[in-house]
Amino acid sequence: MDETYQRFAERYAAGPVPWDNPEPPPEVVALTAVLPPGRALDLGCGYGRTSIYLAQHGWLVDGVDFIAQAITAARQRAETAGVADRVTFYEASVAELGFLPGRYQLAVDVGCLHALTESQRLAYRDELTRLLEPGATYLLFARLGTRQGEEGPRGMEETAVHTLFTADFVLDKSEIGLTHVEDKSWQSGWFWFRRR
Repeated sequence: MDETYQRFAERYAAGPVPWDNPEPPPEVVALTAVLPPGRALDLGCGYGRTSIYLAQHGWLVDGVDFIAQAITAARQRAETAGVADRVTFYEASVAELGFLPGRYQLAVDVGCLHALTESQRLAYRDELTRLLEPGATYLLFARLGTRQGEEGPRGMEETAVHTLFTADFVLDKSEIGLTHVEDKSWQSGWFWFRRR
């Protein structure tokens, strides 16, 4: 079984997870305020907070996560929020999105890419490139820096983020800072890309 999947399955089973907040991050809220609604893709959607928020603001959303428990809860939360007709959740790997036909005007990843292996990141990038229409926005939050032998997300170097997307995306802006989760702090970054 894939190590990344096993780690996340155990994390959800142990509950609660630190990313289970009722509202999406302020960066998602701010972007939603300025973009006209269209079709959105929520990568590593977890319990669906970003998907549900976007749907509440007029978007048609597809959320993808490989943890069955997260997808089941996300569907229930979308129903409770009254947006089940505007958001569809799929139990799948973000590196294997061939079942999605595209074309999206927005993709959001709040903390998924940095947990993937190198080969998964390349497949993720290729799928994202295929699915986003030219001019579409891709908002990424990632843990920066690499970690060896520690529990938790792998992380990735800031230069690796740029290198991964440089061929097909333009970086409009980035904000690098510190993220505090439970009793730990780590460097992180928000990246606003645009599909060429």
